[in-house]
Amino acid sequence: MYAVIETGGKQERVEEGQRLAVELLGAGHGEDVSFAPLLVVDGERVLATPADLAGASVSARVVGDEKGPKVRGFTYKPKARRRRRWGHRQHYNTIEVTSITLATPAGARDTAKTSTEA
Repeated sequence: MYAVIETGGKQERVEEGQRLAVELLGAGHGEDVSFAPLLVVDGERVLATPADLAGASVSARVVGDEKGPKVRGFTYKPKARRRRRWGHRQHYNTIEVTSITLATPAGARDTAKTSTEA
C-alpha cells in the first residue's frame, strides 16, 4: 500500500517505514505529524476522490533535521561595477512514515445490514 501526500508545495509518494526529507514542518524532533493523502493505492483499489479519502490519513514522526546542497550564485552588470555573490542552503526535516490509515466507509456497513436482513 502506498499514498501520495502534499507537503511544502510538492507531492511525494510514501510507504510505511519510508524516510524522506521534507521542507520544515515546525514540529520538533520526535513529534508526530499527520498528512491528508491525495491518492491511496491499496492492492487492487485506487482511492482518489474526496469522498473516498474523507477519513484517510498518513501519520509520520519527525526523526531528524538535515541540510540540502549549497547553491551558489553570482550576478553582475557589465560596465557598471555591479557584482553580487550569494549562497543558499535549504533546511529540511527528515520524517519516517509510521502508518497509512483508511476510513471504513459508512455506506459499507449499511449495505451489510441490508444484506443480512433479506
